[in-house]
Amino acid sequence: MKLSVIIVSYNVKYYLAQCLRSVEKAIGVLECGQQGDASGDTAEIIVVDNHSQDGTVEYLEQCFPASRYSNLHVVACTHNNGFARANNLAIRKSESDLVLLLNPDTIIGEHVLKDAVSFMRSHPHAGALGVRMLGANGKPAPESRRGLPSPMVAFYKMMGLCSRFPQHRSFGHYYMGYLPWDKPAKIEVVSGAFCMIRREALLKVGLLDEDFFMYGEDIDLSYRILKGGYQNYYLPVDILHYKGESTKKSSFRYVHVFYEAMLIFFRKHYSGMSHLLSIPIKFAIYARASVAFMQMMTTRIRKSLGFFSPSHVDLSNQVLFDADEMSYEEILHQLAQRSDENIKLATYTKDIGKVITDREVMDKDEFGYL
Repeated sequence: MKLSVIIVSYNVKYYLAQCLRSVEKAIGVLECGQQGDASGDTAEIIVVDNHSQDGTVEYLEQCFPASRYSNLHVVACTHNNGFARANNLAIRKSESDLVLLLNPDTIIGEHVLKDAVSFMRSHPHAGALGVRMLGANGKPAPESRRGLPSPMVAFYKMMGLCSRFPQHRSFGHYYMGYLPWDKPAKIEVVSGAFCMIRREALLKVGLLDEDFFMYGEDIDLSYRILKGGYQNYYLPVDILHYKGESTKKSSFRYVHVFYEAMLIFFRKHYSGMSHLLSIPIKFAIYARASVAFMQMMTTRIRKSLGFFSPSHVDLSNQVLFDADEMSYEEILHQLAQRSDENIKLATYTKDIGKVITDREVMDKDEFGYL
């Protein structure tokens, strides 16, 4: 089978470089058979840069030259197309059997692609596949497995019942917390941070809906795949998914954009109830946004008074992994074993020359341990 790994980037060149480094290693395993022979599976990488201002395209040309990375294709956009449109651009360019939508702030283990492709091959009715996404503290992200946000499921989530009763089959259905983490399972929504999709399914149900600029497009696509007669699955193989400040759930921007995306979803799939649903959703937007705004202002005041150091990262709780000395699989395994809210992962490689954390990128001298 042929796989296209599609990564949409925007001002995250060092995270992207680390992601590409892990993907190239995983492609090497995917394309290698059991005895070192060619497996018959092939892969390419398509990076769509959404008009980054940090020199991403030039950086990729320098660090991943075409002479060495012939399977890497970079599309430089002249403006920010948004997540859905940028992914669609790459999907249309590819001719593969499988498409993997992958966030640039991820690290994947060496066997992740091989295991995922093998699963899709053995489950021909699988339309899309997600994996277990670990946060920088080693804990599985609840977004790894989600249910469809039907009106009642959305209501339970907005009222806080989902977090209060995470393993309840009704109240906790949004994150499907009643499912075991260590077994494959049928799910309803696959996260766009790692979403392997069968091209046959895309041809049947259509590409990502470009009305969604950021957030919600994965929910919409997952729903259409289910309606198209396919199944969506969760596979318990680990990747790391950093979440920058722009995607923190407590941030003002996230709250507003996410819930606005939910309104688009409801208008599209529950049109008869969209007006009724818009009232509680807009209330949730303003309530959550007010809390996020107060948290942001409190943090700024505390920083101005000297309670926080200029650095956003507390170095005392960082566990540094050298990706030149350990495989990404080993790093992810140790991270999962250390799973602790008070410990965060940091990574370093000589070729990138930066220490990368979930909050920021630092020079090695600034980190102080190297």
